[in-house]
Amino acid sequence: MIAPGWKVKVNVEGAGEESVQPAGVDLSVCEISSLESEGMLGASLRELPRTRPLEPINGWWHLEPGVYKVRYCEVVEIPLNYVALCFPRSSILRMGAEVKCTVWDPGYRGRGEGLLVVYNPNGVKIERKARIVQLIFAKLEEAPGKPYSGMYMNEGLNKP
Repeated sequence: MIAPGWKVKVNVEGAGEESVQPAGVDLSVCEISSLESEGMLGASLRELPRTRPLEPINGWWHLEPGVYKVRYCEVVEIPLNYVALCFPRSSILRMGAEVKCTVWDPGYRGRGEGLLVVYNPNGVKIERKARIVQLIFAKLEEAPGKPYSGMYMNEGLNKP
């Protein structure tokens, strides 16, 4: 079962009424960063690439084709009996870009991230706080034995 946006908005701190959708809640972009080094993922080793925040010009990012990390503005808390899935808003796709997201596990709390890929050879312009993805909450058949407790728990909470 997918929860309607009005019901799960309480789990998305900072989301305005314009963010409430029939089947979820929109998240907006607060920070865009470039990837500055390689990442590494092994069976027992994880090293994320260095990133560099890009400064918007007059509130807008002017992005060339490429791959960027996006930090969302809203603080999300996933209830123990839900999982959340994230999808790009259709306007981003129609501009020639997309945001790739992962599963948001039960118990996760933080200001999550996505991977913005700009395919448009002319680039795209994105305004700070533009709604960029929609988060959908799906109810689990039963709550998991233990909530999410990985390295991304409470990520991004030290930034506005």
